[in-house]
Amino acid sequence: MSDSVHTVTAMPTERRSGCPFDPPSELTDARSHGSISKYTHPGGKPGWVITGYDLVKSVLADARFSSRRDLMNVVDFELPPAPPGEFLLMDEPLHGRYRKPLVGRFTARRMRLLAERIEEITADRLDAMERAGTTADLVTAFAKPIPTIVICELLGVPYRDRASFQEQIDTFMGGETSDEELIAAYTATQEYLAELVVAKRANPTDDVLSELTDSDLTDEELKGISLILLAAGFDTTANMLSLGTFALLQNPAQLAALRADPALIDQAVEELLRYLSVAKTFHRTALEDVEVGGQTIKAGTTVVLSYNTANRDPERFADPHLLDIHRQDGGHLAFGHGIHLCLGAQLARIEMRVAFRALLDRFPTLRLAVPAEEVVLRPEAADIYGVKSLPVTWDA
Repeated sequence: MSDSVHTVTAMPTERRSGCPFDPPSELTDARSHGSISKYTHPGGKPGWVITGYDLVKSVLADARFSSRRDLMNVVDFELPPAPPGEFLLMDEPLHGRYRKPLVGRFTARRMRLLAERIEEITADRLDAMERAGTTADLVTAFAKPIPTIVICELLGVPYRDRASFQEQIDTFMGGETSDEELIAAYTATQEYLAELVVAKRANPTDDVLSELTDSDLTDEELKGISLILLAAGFDTTANMLSLGTFALLQNPAQLAALRADPALIDQAVEELLRYLSVAKTFHRTALEDVEVGGQTIKAGTTVVLSYNTANRDPERFADPHLLDIHRQDGGHLAFGHGIHLCLGAQLARIEMRVAFRALLDRFPTLRLAVPAEEVVLRPEAADIYGVKSLPVTWDA
């Protein structure tokens, strides 16, 4: 093993002032030294950070690396196994047991059929913004409500419960609460979902959760699956909508090109996914000694996969730090790769295509209501990157 390998000293690291869309500078610097760096996890355990596109993709596809939470060697105590149903933190065969029943319910065709409903939800939010005047916080008025309503309708969450759901998810995924508040919000969400599963078994409705009650999945497993779908379906898309709008407003030439040719919306969404990579990092643990990028990762060692630097890798993407909605070198890793490829990728794409296009059509003069440097960003400790609020204005 080479002694000259670069070392990442701390994670998460903050982003450079004035560069809200770029990966943290320490990770970008690490990538400039090579695709793999040494790292010591907060619990003192030795590990690695993988920052290059090809290596991140190869690890995601390698069955010698595990997603199991109880194998993550990152703290000085043993982590418990993931609760039943929370398949993102599992390997085969449990991962397949929970994911396979969902695959047929998240097909591209079914998601396309949802487009009309997503258009209605988006129009309702834009109507409310317009009625309220000529200013809004885009996060609370637009970016959060759209995916919240969509995922709640998919799960059959009653309308009256959606606001509290959004608040609870914000609490345990936002990166700014005490451990006590996080645990309380997580527990309350789990308790609610447990009650919802029982209700769906007794009185099924037209939603994914009701359909799953016909399978051999237990109530406990359905609760875990629902939590994963709820958290993943809400937080990532909400932050893509708000941070993506911020990025477009800060890149007026790209915004003008999209306004001039709405047919570019598909490419624009893919480029924003690559450019922003709001799901920043994931972990995998080696099940045996594995050579990666010329380094031997010992069995039991946990590696950090940096999606945001992989999607800015100059060996994979031309001018990777430029937002370019005409970009042809696609293939980003924003939705992951391999068996854990995001189940809701097609749904997220449709939500973004509909929402961005409708927002720009409705408000041709949309702009920031505060200087860009005053936009408050989510902390790097948050699971998903984004903005806390995005004050915008437009001409009446």
